[in-house]
Amino acid sequence: MVGAPDIELIALTKRYGQTVAVDNINLKIPAGTYCCLLGPSGCGKTSTLRMIAGHEDASDGDVILGRDNITDLPPAKRGTAMMFQSYALFPHLDCVDNVAFSLKMRGIDKATRRRRAMELLQRVQMEPYAQRFPAQLSGGQQQRVALARALITDPSVLLLDEPLSALDPFLRVKMREELKALQTRLGISFIHVTHSQEEAMALADLVVVMNHGRVDQAAPPREIFNKPASAFVARFIGGHNVLAAIRDGANAAKLGDGTRVPVPANGHASGEIHVAVRADRIEIGRPGALGSAGVKLSGTARSVEYLGTTVQIGVEIPGIEAFSAVIPESRFYAAPVAPGDAIAVGWASEDVHVIGH
Repeated sequence: MVGAPDIELIALTKRYGQTVAVDNINLKIPAGTYCCLLGPSGCGKTSTLRMIAGHEDASDGDVILGRDNITDLPPAKRGTAMMFQSYALFPHLDCVDNVAFSLKMRGIDKATRRRRAMELLQRVQMEPYAQRFPAQLSGGQQQRVALARALITDPSVLLLDEPLSALDPFLRVKMREELKALQTRLGISFIHVTHSQEEAMALADLVVVMNHGRVDQAAPPREIFNKPASAFVARFIGGHNVLAAIRDGANAAKLGDGTRVPVPANGHASGEIHVAVRADRIEIGRPGALGSAGVKLSGTARSVEYLGTTVQIGVEIPGIEAFSAVIPESRFYAAPVAPGDAIAVGWASEDVHVIGH
C-alpha cells in the first residue's frame, strides 16, 4: 500500500519487577509485511505485541510507526489495532454492533458506523450473519467478526495475539489461508504472535524467533529453516539434527562419538560449534550400504513413525544426541526398517550448516 508505514522497535525492553520479559530488542518490520513473532511460552513475544499495541508500557526503548514515536500514546491514538486471542466479542451485541462499537465510542453517527460495519463484514464473508449474536457463531465465524472489528478503524498495523490457537486443525489451515489473503489484499502490516512453527512458516514474510526475551533470528521463513542462526532456532523450528561438535581444523569437526566430519569453514579453526543437518537430507540403509554419503554413522532404529507422505525414523547413535531421518514413504517401504534394527545413516557434506557455539 502506497504510504504504508514501517514499524521499528528500538532497544525495546519490558520489566516486571526483577524479571526482564523483553530484553533490549531491535527490529524493523517493513510496510506491508506479514510478520510472525515465534517462540515458546514465556519468550516475550506477547509482551512485545502488547507494547506495540499500547496495552503494556515499555520500560525502556521506543516504538516507531513511520515517522512517529508512538511509545507513549494510548492504544486508540497509535494507528494500530489488536485482535485478541479470546476475540473479546460483546455477547449482547449482534455482529454489526460488535464491529461498529469502536466507531460508536468515537461519536460516529449510527447510519455511518453501521454502513462501515457492513462493508467490513462483507470483506470477511460474514455479511449473511450480520444479525447474529456471538453465541450463534462458530469459532471461525467469531474470528472473522473480531477481524472486521479490528479493521474498522483503518489501522496501519494489525496485531494478532495467537488468533488461530482455539480453532480445530482443519479450520486453522482454512483461516490461515484467509488471513494471508486478507493481509495481501489490504497491504498493511500484520504482526502475529504464535508458538506454532508451521503457522509462522506458512504465513510470514518475516519470522522473528524469540528466546528469553531476545530476538535470536529475524529472517524470511526459508532462511530461518535452511540457515538457523543458533542451535535454539534449529531445534525450535524442527526438522533438523543439531549435533554438538568440536572444530578440528578449518574444514572439519569431531562429533560426540569421535567421528571426524567435513564441515564448511566459518572463520574458526577450533572451539565448540553446532552442526545442523536437515532430517529430510539424511540417508538410511543397512550397515555398509551407504556408498554415496559423505558422512556415515552407525546406529540402531529407535522408532518408526508413519506420517503419510513421509516416514520419520528415530535413530540411537552412541555419543550423539537425539537423531532422526525423514524419508519419502515410497523409499522407506522399498527397504523398510523396524525398531531395534541396526542401520547406517549418512548425509552429503554440502548439506551441513555450521551454527557456531
